[in-house]
Amino acid sequence: MSQPLPKLGILAGGGTLPARIAAAVRGQGREVFVVAFDGHTDPATVAGLPHLWSRFGAAGSIIDRLKKEKVTELVFAGPVRRPSFTELLPDWYTTKFLAKVGTRALGDDGLLRSVARELEGEGFRVVGLHDLLGEILTPSGPVGRLRPDAEAERDIARAVEVARALGALDVGQGAVVQQGIVLAVEAIEGTDAMLARCAGLARPGAGGVLVKVKKPQQDRRLDLPTMGVTTVENAARAGLRGIAVEAGGSLLVDRAAVAETADRLGLFVVGITVASETRS
Repeated sequence: MSQPLPKLGILAGGGTLPARIAAAVRGQGREVFVVAFDGHTDPATVAGLPHLWSRFGAAGSIIDRLKKEKVTELVFAGPVRRPSFTELLPDWYTTKFLAKVGTRALGDDGLLRSVARELEGEGFRVVGLHDLLGEILTPSGPVGRLRPDAEAERDIARAVEVARALGALDVGQGAVVQQGIVLAVEAIEGTDAMLARCAGLARPGAGGVLVKVKKPQQDRRLDLPTMGVTTVENAARAGLRGIAVEAGGSLLVDRAAVAETADRLGLFVVGITVASETRS
């Protein structure tokens, strides 16, 4: 008799990824349990699924519940806004964790790596989204019909250089470059807010490009750059001509819809190879 598949706990942020993960693994016959976070998780995500609503600062009760539910594997799915210390309302477990890792000095990647280590110390196995949805990694080459021209390729190369430098400092994963000029870089505000800022910064002539790459030191299980239809729509509103994301190192949500949207709005979307300097 075959062994039952391990029960998966989904630490659910925003967007559609948590629900996609749940549907995929349930289709494989696996049980799931969702931890939904107040102010971040879409209530529709947990409809019909066993779940717990919680705040970020209640780590102790979250871990106790996951163990009670006999969860053995965990996945981080969907974006979250990093809360301030006052928003956390930390319980005793979370307070000890924050004191131990000194999170005020950590960027998002450093914080997530610390959280993953803590969870592994509690006996859970942390897996990546790409371990569960293999087709979600961005492929190499164009996603839609359009391709970058020589000028766009130069802007992509410049934006990769900038984004990699930011990533090495654990600041952000994206940059926008137009005609060799850096229009914006991503920090805590996220990609959508960065693109909104770009609308008023565009120069006459060919539009800029958005590039998103994983941080050089990034744990591939955690917070890979993600793009979907909304990213394409926001890039178009900002007057950009295209998007380049790291092939094999970023998540592409609903490839067919992204391709259709990009073609309709006249933007290229392309998966690019980025030289790796540091592997997790």
